[in-house]
Amino acid sequence: MGAPRIHGELLKRGVEVAQSSVAKYMVKRRGPPSQGWRTFLRSHAPEIAAMDLFVVPTIDLKLLYRFVIVRIHHRDLVCINVTANPTAEWVARQITKAFPWNEAPRYMIRDRDRIYGAVVTRRLRAMGIRDKPTAAASPWQNGCAERLIGSIRRGCVDHIIVLGEPHLRRILRSYADYYNSVRTQRSLHRDAPIVCPIRQIGIVRSHPILGGLHHHYVRV
Repeated sequence: MGAPRIHGELLKRGVEVAQSSVAKYMVKRRGPPSQGWRTFLRSHAPEIAAMDLFVVPTIDLKLLYRFVIVRIHHRDLVCINVTANPTAEWVARQITKAFPWNEAPRYMIRDRDRIYGAVVTRRLRAMGIRDKPTAAASPWQNGCAERLIGSIRRGCVDHIIVLGEPHLRRILRSYADYYNSVRTQRSLHRDAPIVCPIRQIGIVRSHPILGGLHHHYVRV
């Protein structure tokens, strides 16, 4: 907001002052005139999703690729799947499965991995989603997906020996249910992505999740 705009606001509120005086006492801008990446995320969070791929070794030292999509606003994990041979066609199918046609986000953040080729970008455009690749060597620009991957590693797969693709798929689906419905997050004011009502009556019971790796405490 420049001096002319502020001067006009003051005049509308009955404050008689010269525009030159407003310009004199304005705080000088230190950053660039356009919004930064963090401001863009805050302003458009309800309409942004992010996706990423990461790998996990199995007990026989094979690599499995896990694909995740997370919505920025509520931090809900809308897609998590596993494959031993990721392709652009496979990624495009996961995007289609993740979003009903009337609930697709406007923007999709992703890194510059070669797997996000023409097939993926065409699928995004067909769903009305604008592709937003991050800058080279800038994983912080896809911070929500990177943070989610770190949570999955620290809270799940780093503590489990993966026996194979079906085993890992079952584990990740259980973790996704836990993440969306139970796990509280500071960015959501200590709530889970799927909001649960507060219950103050009843005895607290503990339900193990992932064989006791995590617990869900409920009142019954």
